[in-house]
Amino acid sequence: MDYEADLRQVHKKLENIKTALNESTIVAITNQRGVIEFVNKNFCDISKYKKEELIGKTHQVINSNYHSREFFKEMWRTIGTGNVWKGEIRNQAKDGSYYWVDTTIVPFLNTRGKPYQYIAIRHDITNRKQYEKMIKKMAFYDPLTSLPNLNFLGKWLQSHTRQEQTTVLYIDFNRFKSINDKYGHHIGDIILKKASQRLKQCLHKTDFISRLGWDEFIVILQGVSDKQEIISIVENITQQLSIPYDASGLYIHLSVSIGISMERWDKEKESDIHFIESLIRKADTAMKHAKRKDDNSYCFNTPDQNLKIDRYYQLEQEIETALEKNQFTVHYQPIIELKSEKMIGVEALLRWKNPKLGQVSPVEFIPRLEESGLIVPTGEWVLKTVCKQMKAWQDAGIFFKKACVNVSPIQFHHKDFTTCVKNIIEETQLDPAYLELEITEGTILNIDETHQVFKILKESGISISIDDFGTGYSSLRYLKNLPINTLKMDKSFINDLDQDSKVIVDTMISMGKNLNFIVLAEGIEQKEQLDYLNRKGCHLGQGFYWSKPVKGQEIPALYKRFNNLRLFQ
Repeated sequence: MDYEADLRQVHKKLENIKTALNESTIVAITNQRGVIEFVNKNFCDISKYKKEELIGKTHQVINSNYHSREFFKEMWRTIGTGNVWKGEIRNQAKDGSYYWVDTTIVPFLNTRGKPYQYIAIRHDITNRKQYEKMIKKMAFYDPLTSLPNLNFLGKWLQSHTRQEQTTVLYIDFNRFKSINDKYGHHIGDIILKKASQRLKQCLHKTDFISRLGWDEFIVILQGVSDKQEIISIVENITQQLSIPYDASGLYIHLSVSIGISMERWDKEKESDIHFIESLIRKADTAMKHAKRKDDNSYCFNTPDQNLKIDRYYQLEQEIETALEKNQFTVHYQPIIELKSEKMIGVEALLRWKNPKLGQVSPVEFIPRLEESGLIVPTGEWVLKTVCKQMKAWQDAGIFFKKACVNVSPIQFHHKDFTTCVKNIIEETQLDPAYLELEITEGTILNIDETHQVFKILKESGISISIDDFGTGYSSLRYLKNLPINTLKMDKSFINDLDQDSKVIVDTMISMGKNLNFIVLAEGIEQKEQLDYLNRKGCHLGQGFYWSKPVKGQEIPALYKRFNNLRLFQ
């Protein structure tokens, strides 16, 4: 009785296990040749086949042709030797749809240790595989254009034969940000989708195209080594990408700049990926040079460009800490009253000497300061330094009529500009009548806004001059309406006083005097220039004829020289 009870208990446990497997998994049993002898309901549900359509068949009936023959040979080798096989298989259902199953095949062995039957236990992982595919696409493809991103580049290189010469194009849309700002990002997205399709149509299937982000694309050309052929491809790309885009009824015109780099790969020196990354950087450099030309321009990379861009990044890196490391100094150039040739003031000029770069020209570093926004704190430092220096000279008995300080447009339009100026005047205790701020014509974008700033400065007792007058967008309206003290004629008019230049100089001097401005000429280097300007009634001047810009401690000697001695008769 006990034996029968134990048997019933074992049988019940087996039935429970069978029920659990049938409910929770996909089950199939085959003979040693793989012919199906049993399938459960879950198998029928996922495969869309009825039992009678499966019994007596092999699993070939659900083969999706996704896996290779070697894949199944390896599976049969494993289970044929009595070992358990585990893996993921993509099958095809009766309706043609595909599904993935995580599969475990367990061989049942006879007394001789040979398989006589196999049980396959499967779990549906179709959703998981779809998520994996989606995640993979997000990792390797741009979600907007479906083009590969740079993460995919390594995979692409592995599957493509390295050419002797490789060409990379770096494509950038000009002023694309203004499209997004004006019409919205949804319009920009439509354009980018259409642009990516046009770009693909310009190239071979073997070429690599990638969207780097925003409005930039790179192309790696396969099997193209002739420069003229490359130019033809680039010109076709330029033409196609410049055709107006229909974006929700708007017709948008755009242009592109394209940088091109081409080199032979030396596999002994660098890996595929490093070589391509180097070419991309060089093409990017060439693209930046193309942007300086007309719209729809292209430019090949040259060693000279690389040096310039290296210099640019060096400057960018070093200038970040120049102020806090006290690398800036202020030099002063004498301002001379032309009639008496006495020194009546100075113009403050910023100088930068870097331990790595040496003496850097203001033409190089001022734009970097403006791009980074560092011109604001640097400009404040210059203003404070000049005010302190003027106060120190006055304490030593040297009284100039004015010290002129250049103000960057970015600094001028900063919300705290006037407050900062007034605070520095108060802190240094300099009489504001001795300070003149120099503003370029390009700063005067909005006359009403500029007038408000000028008004605050004038009420504080500060003078204002227009620097480089004649080189910007001069307007008689702003000359009439703004409270200006001095017009500074740009040295480009003084350098070559031919007949045309004389007409322009005469006009500016006459206009300035009639509007009751003080007129100053920059860049005087020859006595002939001085004599001509004197005859025309120009009030003030500065230039190498008298002195180059010097350090603050050298100014007292110059002051004594010009104000006590008449050296130039």
